[in-house]
Amino acid sequence: MPPEPPSLSLMLGMMRLHERPELQAPERLADWIEARLDQGLEWFDHADIYGGEGLNEHLFGKALHRRPSLARRVRVVTKAGIRMNRGDIKHYDSSPDWLTGAIDRALSRLGTERLDVFLIHRPDPLMEAETTARVLDDAVRDGKIAALGVSNFLPDQWRRLQSALSSPLRHHQLQLSLNHSSPLFDGHFDALRQDGLSPMAWSPLGGGALFEGQAGRLLENIAAHHGVSPAGVALAWLRRLPGSPMPVIGTLDPTRITTLHDEAWLSLSRQEWYALLEAARGHEMA
Repeated sequence: MPPEPPSLSLMLGMMRLHERPELQAPERLADWIEARLDQGLEWFDHADIYGGEGLNEHLFGKALHRRPSLARRVRVVTKAGIRMNRGDIKHYDSSPDWLTGAIDRALSRLGTERLDVFLIHRPDPLMEAETTARVLDDAVRDGKIAALGVSNFLPDQWRRLQSALSSPLRHHQLQLSLNHSSPLFDGHFDALRQDGLSPMAWSPLGGGALFEGQAGRLLENIAAHHGVSPAGVALAWLRRLPGSPMPVIGTLDPTRITTLHDEAWLSLSRQEWYALLEAARGHEMA
């Protein structure tokens, strides 16, 4: 395996934090965070809807407040722009008032003065790029956000926003995995690379579906050959792409995290990579 660049192997998704009662106490969660940091895993992925109304950000912030030394070591990504209020229809909101409040609420819940990365969670057809950009530029200028990005945007959607921004968009979080490889063939992945956006891949293990059928059997065979887990091979497949997309993993289990962290740097051959792609797509390359 090649040497591991610091802090770039995996991002830890906090989407299910509220489902883990053993991590609800601030001291216990602080222990968990510190253990991940000691492994070299410093990126934590949040969103204001995770847990409902910012609950998971709040839990994370309470742990950092309990152990302030951790706050200087963590790197926090959070997202806003999806509204799921009780009694309201689910919708997207990139309006200035909502985004301004969302940024401030995230800072307050997380107990930090700056977000390392802030992403607009979904493209909003009602977005006025100029007014949305003004809010984001102001937050960067005021030191509330270190870097900007988007999530689930198409190229023309992020380019429309970028055209109104003074600050660069630096990150894009998209669905990308062995069983969701369409961004590699529809121009999406090439566009983000061309525009200098760093890719973050959500659902990098396909929700477990990629371990079934022909692709699952081939993953098992390649994993056995290399002495790793099928999940490790799936992450290595993703990391083999140009730019080495950062997988956002959903597990909070320490043993599982350690396994994935240790195995994501497996070096797959070009033939192995394409064999897996063929098995997942169900047909040969044209």
